[in-house]
Amino acid sequence: MRHLYFCILPGVLLLLACAQQQTRDYPIQPVPFTRVHIEDQFWAPRIETNRTVTIPHAFAESAKTGRIANFALAGGLIQGQQQGQYPFDDSDVYKIIEGASYTLAVQKDPKLEAYLDSLITLIAAAQEKDGYLYTARTNKAPYLEEWSGKTRWSHEFMSHELYNAGHLFEAAAAHYQATGKRNLFDVAVKYADLICATFGPGKVEVPPGHQVIEMGLVKLYRITGNEKYLQTARFFLDIRGKATGGRELYGPYSQDHIPIVQQSEAVGHAVRAGYMYAGIADVAALTGDQPYLQAIDRIWDNVTGKKIHLTGGIGATSDGEAFGKNYELPNMTAYNETCASIANVYWNYRLFLLHGQAKYLDVLERTLYNGLLSGVALDGTHFFYPNPLESAGQHERKEWFGCACCPGNITRFLASIPGYLYAIRDDQLYVNLYAESSAEFDLSGKALQIRQVSAYPWDGRIQLLITPPPDGARFTLHLRIPEWALGHPLPGDLYRYLDPTAARVTLEINGKPAPLEMAEGFARIKRAWKPGDWVELTLPMAVRRVVAHDSVAADRGRVALERGPIVYCFEWPDVATGHVRNLLLPDDAPVTSLWRDDLLKGVEVLQTTVKSYRQEAGAPVQVSDLSATAIPYYAWAHRGRGEMAVWLARDPGVVHPFGAPEPQQP
Repeated sequence: MRHLYFCILPGVLLLLACAQQQTRDYPIQPVPFTRVHIEDQFWAPRIETNRTVTIPHAFAESAKTGRIANFALAGGLIQGQQQGQYPFDDSDVYKIIEGASYTLAVQKDPKLEAYLDSLITLIAAAQEKDGYLYTARTNKAPYLEEWSGKTRWSHEFMSHELYNAGHLFEAAAAHYQATGKRNLFDVAVKYADLICATFGPGKVEVPPGHQVIEMGLVKLYRITGNEKYLQTARFFLDIRGKATGGRELYGPYSQDHIPIVQQSEAVGHAVRAGYMYAGIADVAALTGDQPYLQAIDRIWDNVTGKKIHLTGGIGATSDGEAFGKNYELPNMTAYNETCASIANVYWNYRLFLLHGQAKYLDVLERTLYNGLLSGVALDGTHFFYPNPLESAGQHERKEWFGCACCPGNITRFLASIPGYLYAIRDDQLYVNLYAESSAEFDLSGKALQIRQVSAYPWDGRIQLLITPPPDGARFTLHLRIPEWALGHPLPGDLYRYLDPTAARVTLEINGKPAPLEMAEGFARIKRAWKPGDWVELTLPMAVRRVVAHDSVAADRGRVALERGPIVYCFEWPDVATGHVRNLLLPDDAPVTSLWRDDLLKGVEVLQTTVKSYRQEAGAPVQVSDLSATAIPYYAWAHRGRGEMAVWLARDPGVVHPFGAPEPQQP
């Protein structure tokens, strides 16, 4: 058997199990999350809540709603009928298993491991003799045939057969790596073998309607070294946008309108797209396919330049849960599905591993702290599906959804966050994200430890203690200098600061000032490191006013506030009138920051004075000054229903006075 080595790509537990002769892969490799230990007050409590609260909650809801019983029914272990509204409910269970497996990889839990084994027994029983696994069909649920079609593979546009399979493969890879057990992995391999025998040139020549199997097959390829899994993943990409065999294309909704290598604009369902872009990156890394890489680079430029919200959310329109037109970025009706934010992180991290440029991590960080984190409440049991940037009080978090893709996705993502902090390439160490943490890994054959001391994202002072072997080590340390510290909210010109002056970033090595030698968005320090060496990076946390490109109609004449990586919003409990959509924030109004330990489990808030506009029926508009407090966007909707706004008016002409008729949303 060929020797394999293992490494984990965060968020997807991508096992980089590569045969010795394999030469192509991501040039930069992530440090596995199992070797990174976050010890801060921001992420560590959330990761523990995910382990002890969110994962059990998600399993309980899956049982309550019949998702788990569907497997038992398909396996002939119980009598009854298929439950649930959707044929992709199977995938929710797979995603939670994946998240639970990640937690087992870092912390033993015999009770959880035994529970997973019991679930896997049901899943294995539900698998048909030839490997097919899709409870909606096995259980003969006619009410789902509008989705699934009447026979296997007959309605791939919406059946989610291959989507379910992709999440099964990801869960199986995670469980196998965490426990060493093959009980779920063998189920996945049997199904993958059936799919590879069924699809391909001269066989069934259609792509999945909902992408994700591409990443799942790549995981199986990395573990097994079996080329057919990589070849089938590539086939599912190659066939997209091609009417091979006279098949009818799915169209832009499923990114099946033109071949991938010709695409340059993000269109259609945002989760499908984000998963596809991540899968393209995997295949491009493993095959060296430059046209694929060039395509997702072009699409990335389109998204960051025209189709991403300030919070990092993508998929702005509820119509098709999709990308809108260029600059179509509404606030009240913004969709920004939580799953799309997770897919956006997967995609951007892979682009960083391919290109080594910090700009991808800047997008990742913005999405992570804002549009993604908004998707789960502080208690770990309430969730957002869409994540709008404005509310009139109609939004509230839910304990579960009929379409429950987002909670399961949250469980698997949060468990793997430590793996995004560090990456390596030859004799180079990349520090991608900042959080109090420690990590151990090998760099150019030498054991290395690094410790971060920081209160990030609230404080920009970051200390890094480097511990190489006793005889030292020569390597290059890359410290990401975020775009927000360099005077830009995001790459491109979609958003800008009213005051574009870059913050004064400082760097010290062993207490002595050092110059910032920048390369690809990183401060680069190349030296021979000795035990006890330390570096201090200071990123000033100035409050910044943000305005959008004038082509974004919804944000014209408006302003938003940021501090460090955190986007802020104004919410109803923090203004005396209980209304925020009628506020104007003058450009000259001072804004100060203040730590509130008693609010929302501890947050840095922004305090300022705003102008409140009110209009009684037939009366002139009345304007008054009010004190207002802004909170981090991720923390909104924890104190009951009410108004919220990320963007406030700065131009009186766009203010909507309280009491006036509702304006038409741009």
